[in-house]
Amino acid sequence: MVDKPSQAILLVDSYNIIGAWASLTELKEDRGLDAAREALIAALANYSAYQEYETWAVFDAYEQRSPASQQTITPYLSVHYTGYGQTADSYIERACAKFRNDARKFTQRLIVATSDNVHRQTVIGYGAEGISALHLEGEVLSTSQQVKTRQKTPKKRSGRVFGSLKPDVQAKLARMRFGHKE
Repeated sequence: MVDKPSQAILLVDSYNIIGAWASLTELKEDRGLDAAREALIAALANYSAYQEYETWAVFDAYEQRSPASQQTITPYLSVHYTGYGQTADSYIERACAKFRNDARKFTQRLIVATSDNVHRQTVIGYGAEGISALHLEGEVLSTSQQVKTRQKTPKKRSGRVFGSLKPDVQAKLARMRFGHKE
């Protein structure tokens, strides 16, 4: 995904997150599951790019008769759909088990976001860090606020530009301002 190794790999139990974040639950009720899924993916895309985390948004396809698939959204975010009969929990647990034997474990953090306490304890047993859905929401909102603050440009009005002009140009502009024609 990313050319340089990310600081962390974040595995997100996506439907669990949708059910835990009030804004996504409300969006799901108003506009449907697809809208909530898209909003979560957009939030994770921004968050993972800012944090430089390799993020996997994992969605169950538990009752869908479709094969497992993966879609790259950004260099930092990919969406993983489990295969028929597989839960996001088992998919994430399997990824954590593989990571335990991966050399990246010495240079990267492995974080799993879910509010399922049993699932979180299981992945912690594999060496991952477990964070709750609400913790992730707080991080995403904080990151979003930091980005907005950083993007705001100060609207300073100062005479610095005028003062940096040559004296003859300043005089000409002053005459023009007072209605004197050249």
